Parts: sequence; structure tokens; C-alpha cells
Amino acid sequence: MVEIELHNTATRSKEVFTPIDPENVRMYVCGPTVYDRAHLGNARPVVVFDVLYRLLRHVYGAEHVTYVRNFTDVDDKIIQRANESGVPIDEITSSTTQWYLDDMGALGALEPDQMPRATQHIGDMVTMIEGLIASGHAYEAKGHVLFSVESYGEYGKLSGRSVDDMIAGARVEVAPYKRNPMDFVLWKPAKDDEPGWDSPWGRGRPGWHIECSAMSYELLGETFDIHGGGNDLMFPHHENEIAQSKCAHEGAGFAKFWLHNEMLQVEGKKMSKSLGNFFTVHDLLEQGVPGEVIRFVFLGTHYRKPMDWTEKKREEAEATLRVWRRLLADAEPMGADTDVVAALADDLNTAGALTKLHAMAKEIAANPQKDCFYEKGVMLGSARLLGLLTDELGGWDTGVDLSVLAQSLADLRKDAMATKDFAALDAMKARLQAAGVEVRMSKEGVELLPGKGFDSSKLEGLS
Repeated sequence: MVEIELHNTATRSKEVFTPIDPENVRMYVCGPTVYDRAHLGNARPVVVFDVLYRLLRHVYGAEHVTYVRNFTDVDDKIIQRANESGVPIDEITSSTTQWYLDDMGALGALEPDQMPRATQHIGDMVTMIEGLIASGHAYEAKGHVLFSVESYGEYGKLSGRSVDDMIAGARVEVAPYKRNPMDFVLWKPAKDDEPGWDSPWGRGRPGWHIECSAMSYELLGETFDIHGGGNDLMFPHHENEIAQSKCAHEGAGFAKFWLHNEMLQVEGKKMSKSLGNFFTVHDLLEQGVPGEVIRFVFLGTHYRKPMDWTEKKREEAEATLRVWRRLLADAEPMGADTDVVAALADDLNTAGALTKLHAMAKEIAANPQKDCFYEKGVMLGSARLLGLLTDELGGWDTGVDLSVLAQSLADLRKDAMATKDFAALDAMKARLQAAGVEVRMSKEGVELLPGKGFDSSKLEGLS
């Protein structure tokens, strides 16, 4: 069996991944708060953990992996959006949840095995909170229930911060009813016009952190294999999850491995509305950027490194995928290449896996006379392990027939060779290249391929 190594944030080292139960490998990833479209940064962890999900299914079998990703559908941001728009909360969360699934599906992300909504597990949260109060890890104060950070001696271990450091560096909600400034909310009162549920502490709603602790316990048990998310969640969200869960289930390990992806930038800068470089996945899709291209760009950077989205990378990804899809158009997928699997098993080295695919494509293209049925099948199977070149993500590269233009260019070339007047040939070649067409001329003839920055509109009137 393939040996997988993953960088465990909890130990700050790369470790051999050995599942608790190989018959049921379990992974929980923090999902979105559904009040708006997912921006590009939101999509990075989806793609990262989709690749891990595919790898685990490849190694242990699809029926032996359980992947859970939640939806937070009760939150201050959702309530604020409802108040601003006048749209009922359930309509907002229903629409935005489907938007999220559609947009992530366009990136080739498989849907997790379980996608619980926070509002479906309020009773489980109340039960967990009652247990924390009974064991002295939480307390009620003025309709709120708060977790007592001082009651958990290892608080801050995941992020490597002391409580004093966290108080100094965090936006801590100051409240007179808190025993400690770092104590965080498990339950809070709900206003009459806000969503709320009955509880032993009055009508209210859960704090953000308790949601994931309750849902992961109900669906994966008190100890499971992998917990993932962006590194912006490490503190306070994941730190608080650990404290709650380990105190609620003393002696349990909660998550064995913690994986965190780095953040996303745009053209070397932090994505923000003030800089005008903020956009959603839907924005890119509407602009005609294929989801497969977005996915390819993401995979080009290791998940633990900051990822820089650039127009150049987008163009290069599109050109590469056009070539690969054309190259493997007649292929049937076979087992993935061992080097590609090994790269992914080495802490999800997606960039290394792509490098191997580039080498395979180069070898196949360099030997057109060879029967490459097997090589093409292995390359296609390898790409699909990465979620690329799937039938579901195909179709965006069709509708471009350059054969007529290729014949016209071949005729001009023949005339130019006879008359020694290359003006018309050079002019047409320049027009093609300006439209992003890769022009290949050899003794065998002329071949035109959509390349970097291909724009079919620039070919209008050219024949």
C-alpha cells in the first residue's frame, strides 16, 4: 500500500499517515458561512482537501473514506445580510449554499460524503454545552454560556501561542460577565427578530466554534483522522474546537492530524475590495475562465505556501490544458503513474505531480508515430487523480476548428516558397499569433493550436 506522509500542524512535522481504522478513514474540513458568493480564497481549501480526498480514496478505496464538510447557516453575518436585503434568512442560506456547491463543482471538487448544516445539529450542541458546564469547563453568565479557557491547560498548543500572547494579539470581545478575556461564547441570547432555539439558558443560538465540535463528533466520533482548513482558522476557531472537544470527551484525541493551507494573493497582493482585486469564483466563471483552469493554477503551488493568482498563470494553465486535452482526446483512463501518486503522497506535492504530467505530455507529443495508447491512458488516469481532464470539466475547449485556417496558411506558404514573396504569409501568421494561436510549420505541414491567451474573436474575417 502507498505510504502517505502529511505535515501535521499539531506536531509541526511531516508524519507517516496511519489511519485509526483503514476501513473508515475520516476527515473533517471547515466549510463556509453561507451569506454570499465564495471568493477565490475560499476555494483554495476546497481544492486542496479535494485532492487529499481523492488520494485517500485511491489508496484506501472510495467506500472506506468519509469526508465531512459543514455549512454554517446561522451567524451574525447572515443575520446582517437578511436585515440589509429584506430577504428571509432561510432563503439566503438556501440560495448561497447552492451557489457554493455549483461554484465548487465547477472547479472539479467532489461533494463530501456528509455536508451537515449547523441548524440541523442545535440539539447536539446544547447537549455538548450542558456536559461542559457539568464538568466545570463552561459557565453561564447573563444568558450566555462561555468556555473557561483556564480550565484547559493545553490551550494555545496548536497555534503555538501563550494565552498572554493571544490576548495581546487578538480582537477579544470585552464583556463584564467574562471571567477571563479569552473565554469564548458557546451560547448567546437571540433577539426576538433573530433565529433562536430554546435551551436551558433561554432562547438563543450557538457560538461559531461549538458547531464544528458537535457536528464532527456526531458524524465522525470523538476521535478521527484528519481535520483541515485554512491557516486563518488555526486561531481562534481550531484552537477553540480542540479545547471544547477534548474537554467534552476527556481522554479522546479529537483530530489526529491537523492540515492547514496557506492564503491566496492576487498579482502579489492580498486580495481585498479596497485594492480592487477582490473577486469570486463565480466572477471568473462568468468572465469565461474555465473552472478546470482555476483548479490547475491552484495545483501549481504547494498547499502550505502562499498562492499567487496571476493573469499569466491563468493563460499558461489554459494553454497547457488545451494541449493536454487535444493530446489525450482518444485516450481511455488507466491507472495513475506511480510517480504522480508518490508526489501526492508526499504531503500533497501537487506541483511535483504536475511536473510529471508535463514530462509525460512532452514524451507523448515527441513520438507521434508511436502507439502511445498505454502512455496516454496512464497520463489521463494520473490527471484525473488530480481532478483534471475529467469529462465533467470538459467542453470549454471545444468549438475551435482551426483546420480551415491551417489549410489557408499552408496554401500561402506554398505560394511564398514558389514566388519568394513572404509578405502575405507573414501577415497571416502574425494575425494568428496575435490571437493566441500557436503556429507550427514543418515538412509534414501546418498545425495550428489554441495557445496562451487564445481569443477566437481576433480571428474574425481571417481566412
